[in-house]
Amino acid sequence: MANSDQAWMARAVQLARKGLYSTHPNPRVGCVIVKDGVAVGEGWHPFAGEPHAEVHALRQAGAAAKGATAYVTLEPCSHFGRTPPCADGLVEAGVARVVAAMQDPNPQVAGRGLARLRAAGIEVASGMLEAEARALNPGFIKRMETGLPFVRLKLAMSLDGRTAMASGESQWITGPAARREVQRLRAQSSVVLSGADTVLMDDARLTVRADELGLDDELTALALRRPPLRVLIDGRGRVPLDATFFRAGPSLVVGLAGVRADGYHAAGHEWLALPGAEGQVDLDALLRELGRRGVNEVLVEAGPRLAGAFARLGRVDEFHLFMAGKLMGSAARPLLDWPLARMAEAPALQIKDIRAFGEDWRILAVPVPA
Repeated sequence: MANSDQAWMARAVQLARKGLYSTHPNPRVGCVIVKDGVAVGEGWHPFAGEPHAEVHALRQAGAAAKGATAYVTLEPCSHFGRTPPCADGLVEAGVARVVAAMQDPNPQVAGRGLARLRAAGIEVASGMLEAEARALNPGFIKRMETGLPFVRLKLAMSLDGRTAMASGESQWITGPAARREVQRLRAQSSVVLSGADTVLMDDARLTVRADELGLDDELTALALRRPPLRVLIDGRGRVPLDATFFRAGPSLVVGLAGVRADGYHAAGHEWLALPGAEGQVDLDALLRELGRRGVNEVLVEAGPRLAGAFARLGRVDEFHLFMAGKLMGSAARPLLDWPLARMAEAPALQIKDIRAFGEDWRILAVPVPA
């Protein structure tokens, strides 16, 4: 039983991954309904407000769901949101057993869905491939547990750790394959965030570009239907409204109180005033606000000053460092603006993965807890 349970849950995880680019602010969830060793229904959750994975699987299974086992990557919900509770749907369909990869961290569920199933006489198991299921939803889990989104910091650098020439020129440090991976990181994020320096220097749009994603037609359509919110931190209102960034579509502009905001609103952008000091926005306040808005995952694409500010605060969950096989010299700009005086102050990172993207390399690293 254990081996077959694992195989069917692996299929549910595979289905859940289809929602990588589209489910925000909901979690990515997959479901397989199995009877007599055969899958009779499959489903995954594509968009918030649409039926959950269990509903799609039950519809496909029909009457065959009675007496079957349902494998789902996240505990079935037990509350009314934009859709009815999935736990009730499984009870009504007459499934005999439910295997969940993990308990839902949402306080509105948090074990209640599994309890609802047990109360109806359904056999329940939890914890099968939990690590794989959790890896699908780092942002949703973190937001439910802390109120903060999961933050990825993307940086492109030379072998000598430089991100731009002294003039600010930085296009392009890395090649097409690395840039394609960055497009995918953008597409799976709830928010892509940058600062005024980067937008002004690179004439950046920070959009998801279909021709650079390299995904199949189905996933590309999903990614384009739910693009990330583009957030610009511009404490002093330096980026003009005719910049490429603003012409690329609606955005959220974050700055300090006192900056005239009427121009942003008139041009179709949202203005958010936050507290700050010395002309710098309070990044903790920004992350808390994004969490309140249901933002699961933030991708920071910024220059050394803003990137360094996030890192110094300890708010980066993952570092995505793209390294090109070139040297840019000592006059070029550093990776992070983070002055450290002693080796004992140097923060430690655990390297989780190193892989090639074309002629470049991506180092995936996470902070080592103090």
